[in-house]
Amino acid sequence: MRLFRYNSIYMEKVLSVKNLTKKFKRVVVNNISFDVERGNVYGLLGPNGSGKSTTFGMLLSTINPTSGDWFWFGKKGTDPETLKKIGAIIEQPNFYPYLSAETNLKIVAEIKGTPVSRIDEVLNTVKLLDRKKDKFKTFSLGMKQRLAIASALLNNPEVLILDEPTNGLDPEGIIQIREIIASIAKQGITIIIASHLLDEIEKICSHVIVLKEGNSIYSGRVDEMTNNQGFFELKADQNTILLSALEDLQWFSSVSAEGDIIKAYIRDDASVSASALNQKLAEKGIYLSHLAKKKKSLENQFLELVKNNN
Repeated sequence: MRLFRYNSIYMEKVLSVKNLTKKFKRVVVNNISFDVERGNVYGLLGPNGSGKSTTFGMLLSTINPTSGDWFWFGKKGTDPETLKKIGAIIEQPNFYPYLSAETNLKIVAEIKGTPVSRIDEVLNTVKLLDRKKDKFKTFSLGMKQRLAIASALLNNPEVLILDEPTNGLDPEGIIQIREIIASIAKQGITIIIASHLLDEIEKICSHVIVLKEGNSIYSGRVDEMTNNQGFFELKADQNTILLSALEDLQWFSSVSAEGDIIKAYIRDDASVSASALNQKLAEKGIYLSHLAKKKKSLENQFLELVKNNN
């Protein structure tokens, strides 16, 4: 189940990207456009080399675009005042190893011009308050990443940008980062995450922008990534009769047997509930020993998108 879901209360655009392009020796980002609405968690999804980090670099004005525009909070480009509203982690955390977490954050607060009074609050958000006196060098990779998120929250940003926040972490560290992102999102902070991990985007994000070789091939709600209506998994004592009955119903775009399980994919123009299907089959004298309605995983939907855009 996704940790954060789309909230229809928030509709204001905090970011609007228009035809953004970057060429080095080749085109790295190719004419992409998307919007980010306040209060949601967005995923910038794509394999390594798809243009995610370059896109972030342009939006934060560390990389000059070849062409295109973007608007933060309705204002074109990224000026120093806009940056004060954004917290970002683009590279590996860079803290002093022999200083404590608290002292490292005091240095960051001084650089950012933010009050040190927020240090305990942000450490508590990332579940490191009890380790604030410990030296950075004693932290695990996951703890270092959480301290980096704390530093990005010091200026109380309206938008948080995270580039591959779970990269290299063990399963426990991934779960901790996921929970922290969910708690930050509940505060109303808009979050944009770059990741190549489909599972993480599916669990964390409400919206997704899919990049392939610098091209945006999808932008929208995660749960509307395709028009897929889902599918049923079914099993009966006589699967051959069941298979034939499902084909006769004409509710499905395809019906196939995979071992002793039959999968029936619902047509895009059909609306079928499990109870309605069970009743219809019972009328034909077919009684099911297994019936489950499922949606295609984000991974399958992503692979279909990529395949269709070859």
